[in-house]
Amino acid sequence: MKGIILAGGKGTRLRPLTCRCNKHLLTVGREPMLFNPIRQLISSDIEDILIISSKEHIGHIITAVNDVSCFKCNFSFAVQPEAKGIAHGLLSAEKFAGGDLLTVILGDNIATHSIGQYVKKFEAQGTGAKVMLSKVKEPRRYGVAVLKDGSIESIVEKPDSNISYYAVTGIYFYDDKLFDIIKEAKPSDRGELEITSVNNTYLSMHELTYDVIAGDWVDAGTYKDYLYANKLLASLSNEIIMDK
Repeated sequence: MKGIILAGGKGTRLRPLTCRCNKHLLTVGREPMLFNPIRQLISSDIEDILIISSKEHIGHIITAVNDVSCFKCNFSFAVQPEAKGIAHGLLSAEKFAGGDLLTVILGDNIATHSIGQYVKKFEAQGTGAKVMLSKVKEPRRYGVAVLKDGSIESIVEKPDSNISYYAVTGIYFYDDKLFDIIKEAKPSDRGELEITSVNNTYLSMHELTYDVIAGDWVDAGTYKDYLYANKLLASLSNEIIMDK
């Protein structure tokens, strides 16, 4: 299993904090936001980690990560040449993946409890994909999974009505079909290759499973959620709560 962290994007919802700083390097608790996904992967015994960002920010990310000696893992770095969506960014990881199973985390996703148990479940699954869900109060802000009889029936991006309270978090697991699926995907109306399209392709192949994440989870991409993420991680001194 290898790990990928996507740390691109312009962070427009967090301006002016992000006018001169990549949002994933903003402090959450007592560390850069990016360090929580790194700690998640390390807590799951994933030793090979690729961080993908824009050409503008990759140098700052490399400096921040290399300045920390406590991370016992092997880092690689890649540039997403254009901001054309999460799935587009993952294309930069094809060589790094080398046919292995992958754990993918968006760099602004903050979680309190280790995802190690879900990594093990996906390794046992062996093929297809898995998404992590979290129950939320405002589902219209997220892509949500509609569940039926213990399976995902559909994934709907920012639904107009509360058809489900289970948000699809930015934590995903994929097999080596991922890159072929992305290459066959069509851009959305925004001109981006959407990760929801990738997940729906696995769903149509009956190869998508899910788990509901333990503990607290937040997408720290807005001021409200950024402040909440700070509160969460400050209370834990930025440590990951391990499985019992």
